[in-house]
Parts: sequence; structure tokens; C-alpha cells
Amino acid sequence: MASPEDVIEPAAVSSAVPQLNKRRFSHDLHNLGPDEIDGLIKNTGRPFRVVHHLPEMKEAGIPYLMPGTPITCKVDNTERHTNRSKVRVGTLYTLCLTHGHFHWVVKRKYKHFQDLHRDLYKHKMMRHYMPIGRFAKERQQLRTMSEEMPSLQGTDRDRRTSSKMKHLEEYLNDLLENRFCRNDRSMLEFLSVSALSFVTDLGPKGLEGPIMKRSGGHRILGLNCIGHHQVCFRWSHRWLVVKDSFLLYMSRDSNEINFVLLFDSEFDVKVGNAHTGTEYGVCIKNFTRTLIIKCSSYRQSQWWTYEINQLAHSCDFLKDHRFKGFAPPREDTLTKWYVNGKDYFADLADALEQAKEEIFITDWWLSPEIVLKRPATDNHWRLDEILKRKAEQGVKVCILLYKEVEMALGINSDYSKRTLMNMHPNIKVMRHPDHVSSVVVLWAHHEKMVAIDQTVAFVGGIDLAFGRWDDRQYRLADLGQEETLNRETGEQPSQDATDSGVADGQNVDNQTEQDPINLTGNTKLWLGKDYSNFIYKDWTQLDRPFEDNIDRTKVPRMPWRDLSAAMHGKAARDVARHFVQRWNFTKLFKVKYKDNFYPYLLPKSHSTADLLPFTVPGSHKAKVQVLRSADRWSTGSCENSILQAYIHTIKNSEHYIYIENQFFISCAEDKVIQNNIGDAIVDRILRAHREQKKYRVFVVIPLLPGFEGDITTGGGNAIQAIMHFTYRTMCRGEHSILSRLSEVKDQWTEYITFCGLRTHSWLSESLVTELIYVHSKALIADDRCYIIGSANINDRSMLGVRDSELAVFVEDQERVPSVMGGQEYEAGPLALALRKECFRVLAGATSDPSINIDDPVSDDFFFLTWNETAKRNATIYDKVFRCLPCNSVHNMHQLRNYCYQERLCNTDPKQAVEELKAIRGLLVHFPLKFLCEENLQPPLNCKEGIAPTELWT
Repeated sequence: MASPEDVIEPAAVSSAVPQLNKRRFSHDLHNLGPDEIDGLIKNTGRPFRVVHHLPEMKEAGIPYLMPGTPITCKVDNTERHTNRSKVRVGTLYTLCLTHGHFHWVVKRKYKHFQDLHRDLYKHKMMRHYMPIGRFAKERQQLRTMSEEMPSLQGTDRDRRTSSKMKHLEEYLNDLLENRFCRNDRSMLEFLSVSALSFVTDLGPKGLEGPIMKRSGGHRILGLNCIGHHQVCFRWSHRWLVVKDSFLLYMSRDSNEINFVLLFDSEFDVKVGNAHTGTEYGVCIKNFTRTLIIKCSSYRQSQWWTYEINQLAHSCDFLKDHRFKGFAPPREDTLTKWYVNGKDYFADLADALEQAKEEIFITDWWLSPEIVLKRPATDNHWRLDEILKRKAEQGVKVCILLYKEVEMALGINSDYSKRTLMNMHPNIKVMRHPDHVSSVVVLWAHHEKMVAIDQTVAFVGGIDLAFGRWDDRQYRLADLGQEETLNRETGEQPSQDATDSGVADGQNVDNQTEQDPINLTGNTKLWLGKDYSNFIYKDWTQLDRPFEDNIDRTKVPRMPWRDLSAAMHGKAARDVARHFVQRWNFTKLFKVKYKDNFYPYLLPKSHSTADLLPFTVPGSHKAKVQVLRSADRWSTGSCENSILQAYIHTIKNSEHYIYIENQFFISCAEDKVIQNNIGDAIVDRILRAHREQKKYRVFVVIPLLPGFEGDITTGGGNAIQAIMHFTYRTMCRGEHSILSRLSEVKDQWTEYITFCGLRTHSWLSESLVTELIYVHSKALIADDRCYIIGSANINDRSMLGVRDSELAVFVEDQERVPSVMGGQEYEAGPLALALRKECFRVLAGATSDPSINIDDPVSDDFFFLTWNETAKRNATIYDKVFRCLPCNSVHNMHQLRNYCYQERLCNTDPKQAVEELKAIRGLLVHFPLKFLCEENLQPPLNCKEGIAPTELWT
């Protein structure tokens, strides 16, 4: 067997990696060492790691039953049955078995006892006449084995049914005390035992046994061709395992799992020739497959149908839940929110270090070289190094990446895949979709998720990628020298870092190209490609990650604002189950992933979800529901529960909603847009107006879409396309929110406000400003609940049939005293703290303690704090920097003239500094009149104009 060193290319260590060889192996089977074997053998139940070592366990001869744990049998019932001739009447015995804390039932005829005895006797003779040293201990054990089994014949009264049951029970228990007999293959099959029977985290033992399964039956576009599987199929011998939320079949010879079927809302079990087309057949169906199995008898088919339904009866996933979601709300779930990447990455790094069994990651974009704790003085906290370290410890790392259309996107997922997979065979990376075979070109896998041991999960808007790390300082410069505007304005720098990115206690470092190997004394927070301004220049040459993408001495970085969440227990199991579904779906769909190197994954049982080996610090209990946007192309099932949750929350909010999102494209009136989040906002405002009640809507979005382009010339077709649909949602056209609020006339400003974020700093002795890119996908309502996820407010994310997304809906179960509309109010502690963190930074309360953010709907806060701050900041930035976009530019002619005018920051820097002292927070009003006289839709003679409208919406 080749060692890992023989089959893996060495990891790249230079900043330039022009070529990475592909793997030269198709499996990673290796011999288990003594320590690994000891780790898989426990007296109280098998560890979950067993599921990743099934072939190796068989090769090593590890017994399926737990050593030192007795197994007992009680025959407690009999059934009379006839064969098809209806002449001979037989008896079916019900055996109740116990092994540790596992209990299960099997049904056997007397003939099965006879077959078992014959096989054991045959194996005894083989050991007796094979004088091999390693069989000496077994021969000694076999001397105590009876050569006769109890006879059930006779006419005496002691041959009553109860006596027969007792004789068989005693006979079987005697055999089970014999080490050789209890571990013999024929005994294990008699007891319906496999390597997966006693894995604690898979829940109860469930139902097992040998079956014949029919090929085909997949309900996925592309896997069946014109129903050929209904005519051309084959039967194969397999071992079926049914657990409390899934079933699988595996090869009895190799112990390799061949297929996993998750229970879902379309799960159904039917029996009989009419449904299966075969005698003694059982049909098992879910969203992705109709599986036909064949049993040995009519009675077995009926028994198995009953047992499968009984096991699945308590499964949470057999029905749609609130918002038509796949998972129910989970009460008393430990959860935590994050604003910005700093704390999120730090907690994630610590959680990854705690992994013992599995790490699941799915991202729209993943940069292997991303550093999770900063500033980096070595490579210890680099993502690829963490994953390699855990893989070497035996943790299975499974990563799903979006396979982009390379001509349209430059995120280079192929580089990410090869870089990670070249590190260790325990790291598996799959990309999806194949755009030609799946006929999916426009849509993307957009969710961002990490699950660790299916016990802790992280969900939100933050990819593990370049440019995402940030904190509440939103620095524009990272030169390694203290060159901050804070010193000029008299404001105090942050306690944890200055605005230039120099952490306290660190030496100044003036390097512009950071050596990826030697980071001693490094003070930079963003190394190489991580320092970015993607509207100025999009990422290129990602296979050279440590080289700067832009000149950091001249171009300010674009700060990144984002939200994410962590959760534990059953909610984390729901997140992991979503990943398992996607992984198995991708493995099934793509031919190149069908070999055994890419394993089938199994979801853990929710019955053990409350056993938490570790928790994320600062987590608090709340009700958490996992939501998603999913379709048959992306996961094999259909769902748009994120959209339903947004609409429900908006309609049922009583006081306010706060929306922070990368996109704001909605209002479904003209059929170009289909999601009706904007419609729900309009209806809720009109209801408040008619009832003469206070109600506030806060909307925070990026000032410009995240595409490369020069806004001084209009921004380019991609930027203008997104701007067109954003303005169409907010204020332009008859279907926009403001147009449909005509009933309130000019009073709309009492209900809704649209803002963006901007900041400023010094860079190379020059004043600079840049917008803060809002990448968040969050909604907070009434200080009692919030939604955090990966879904933008547009059709791509919300409809379910387009991009795949993941989110969590968190509702506080506890209450704390607060204030709302000038009245005492019972708020939720988590939602209240999240809203205050957002408002504190955006409105400037972090630097001005006099700003009161306690009451979000009061007139003082809404008009004098929030709106007045946004208005004043926008005016100052316009005066000092002549920023774009702005309200005074209505057409392209005005835009050209505007750009030629001199800026105060250049003509009189001292006066500019004085003006900037009045800036508070980050808020600026969104310029609703920018280019209002222009048609921003892409012209038809360009590639953006040729693209379908759905690409932008």
C-alpha cells in the first residue's frame, strides 16, 4: 500500500504557483495502526470515525460487536405463517436483542437457527483441521461449543411453544458467550449486525439485512435517459442499513457504502408488485431516487416496510416545517452572531482546531491562503495549514466549491481545489455544477458554511476568501506605518489596532511584498491579494496569492462589512445534513466523483445532538431554524424558505425592520422581478400609515455594486445594470417602493430610509475616501429576531430555483428590559445586542457617547440621529472629496463636468481635515437621484445587454 507521501504532490510553498499537478490516485485506503484500531474499539459504542474506515475495519478484522460488552437474546413472541402452498404451517420467532445500550428486534424461523448451527459447525471443523498458530485460541474456545442444537420435535408437554422459545433462547445465548461464535460472519448476519450497527452518533441500531437492489431509479435530470432504467436494469446483492433519518446500502464483501438515501418530505415506502414490478419488492422513494429492493419472502417485505416506516416516523425531515423549510425551529440552541470577519475568523479558527472527526466547508469562493488570526507572524493560522494539520490527525475534510464559468468569473476554484487536495488524502474537494451536463450556466452555489463534527456550524455571508477580513475600524490603508486620519482629527485610535493596520505592540514594517514563508515581525493585516479594492481592479492571478493585486501605496482598500452566525446542537446537525445532501448529490451526479476516493457522507442522528464536546465562547440560547434556497439542480430538492421567512418577518413586525444587504432588487409587480420582499415592505408601511402608528424601515446597501468599473465614466455596463434594478426597486418607475407609497405622499421619509456606508483616512500623506462594501445578508425585526445568511435580496437568491443559499432565523426566547417608541419594552437579548452593535458603529456612537441608540423608532433617533447623520456625512464627503455616486449628478454630461472640478482634499488639506471632524459614524444617504435621467440598462450591442435579465436580478 502506498504511503501518503508516495501519492501526493508536495504542497506549494512559493508565492507563485503556476502549475499544480493533479492527484495520481483514486482511493486513500490505508492500513490502520494500533492506535487507530484502539480508537475505533469502545465498550460503550463505536465512535463516528468508524464510518470513514469501513473497508479498513474489515481488512484489519475489527469485530463488529463491542469487545467486553455482552449481547443477550430474548425470544418473546411467535407468529404462525404458511408458505405459498398453504399446506405447511411454520413458526416465526421474534428475537429481542440487547448489546450495551442498543436494542433491536429480528424475526427468524427454526430453519435459520439450523443454518446458523451448520455454518458455525463447518467453521469449527475448518479451524480444528487447520493447525495454524493464530487459530490456537479460537480452537480452545470452540471446544466448549455444543455440537448439537436443541430439537423442537416430540409430543411431550415440554415441547410446547413456550418451551421451544426457551430452548432456542438458551441455545443462542450460549453461543453468544463464545467469542468465536459471536464474531462469526454467519452469526453477525443472523443477528443483522454490521460495522455501522453500534455507532452511537448514528442513533438507534435500526433495521439491517441482505437485500437485492435494482439499479436506476434516479429522479435527477441527466441520470436517467428516457426511462431506460425501467427496462434495462440489473439486480445486485447489497447489505441494507436503515437508521432514524436515512438509509444506505453497502457492499457486504468490501464494506464500502454504495448509496445513501436521506429521508425528506417526499419519502415514501410502498410494497408489492404493483409498485415495484417484482415479487416481494419494496419501493423506497425520496426527492432524488426511487429505490427498488427485493426481499426473500412476502413476510419479509411486509416486515421491512413496517420497520422502515416505524424508524422514519420520528424523523423531523418527513414533512415541511415553518416557511416550508426542511428543518424545524430548534429551541434552546446555543448561538452567536458576528459583525465583520475579525471575530468570526478567530472563533472559526479555534473551532477548527477542536475538530476530531469531520470538517465540512462550502463556499462561493475559497482562498486556501487566507489567514484567520491577524496580524500573521507565521503560517499557523492560515486556512490551508489548519486543514492540513487536522487532516494529518485523521480528520476528514470535505469541501464543496462553486465551479464558476471561467470566462465570467476569476475566482479560480480549480486552483483552490488542487492546492488543498495536494496537501493530504484526507482533504477532499468537489466542484459543482458542470455547466454543460447540468445545463446550469447562470446560477451559482452561493452559500457559505462550515460544520465541525456535525456539532458546531457557522453560517452567513462571509466566504473564506481574500478581502473578507475586517473589523469595526474599516481601515483604508495597510502600509505598516501609523499614518491615520485619527491623529490629525484628534480621535483616539482603536484599542486593538490603528487605522493603518498596525496592531498594538508591533514594529513598523514597510514591506510592499510580504514573504509568504518568513512573517517574523509582520504588522500587516492584509497580505498579498488580501489587500483589495475590487471596483478599482478585480482579483487576478490568484495562483500567486502573496503578490499584491493593487498598489497599496496609492489605492485605498475597500473595507468589507458582513454578518455571520454560529450555532450548536440540533441546528448544527441541520446545517451539516444540508451539506451531506449536497455532497452526496454532487458525488452521484458527476461521473468523476463516483469512485471510492470521494466517500458518501452520513448525517449524525439528532438523538445525540445535545452532547457538545465544545462550544463557541459567548454563545447564548435562542430558537434557531435553518433555512435555504434549494432546487433540483443544486441539492436534489426544492425549497425557498428564506424568502418565506423574510416576508413573514416583515409582515408580522410591529415596530421596525433593519435590512443590511449586498443587493436590494425586489417588487414583483411587473413580472421582471418575482420576489415580493419589496411588496411586503410597502404593505407594512401602508398599514402603519392607515393605523397612524410609528413604523420604521432601515435599509443599508453598498453605494455601488461590486463589479470592476470606473464610476467617473458611468461605472461600466455591469455596474449600471445592477444600479438600474436597485433604483427600480427603491424609487424609479411605477413599481418602485416610493412610487407605491404615493398614499403617504412626502411622508415616506417618516417610515423608510435608504443609506450606504463610507469612511476616510490618510494614505501616503494624502486624504482618501472609499465606500464600505456592504456584503451582509441580514434582517433584524423588533429587537426580538433576526435572519443571517448568504441570501441577497434578489430573485437569484430568494426564489430557490436559481442560486443555492443557506440562512438561519434566530428568535430570542428570553426577554430583557428595553425601550421602543418611548415606552418600556421587552426585547430579546441577542437581537437587541446585534441591532445596537450595528447602530453604534454606523451612527457614530462608538466615538460620541452622547448618541443614544436605545430607542430605534423614536423621532429623536430616526430623524435627528440616523437621518441627520447620514445627510451631514454625505454633504461633507461631497464637499471634501466630490464622491460618487451623488445626488447632484443626474446625467452623463453632469458626471463629466463633476469629475473635472477640484477637490478640497487636494486644494486645501487643512480645511478638509477641519470639515471631516464633523463626520460621525459611517452612514451616508443613498443618492436616489444619481443618473436619474439616464437609462442604466445595458445596451443590446454589448455582452451585458445580450445576457438574460435573470443574470442581474
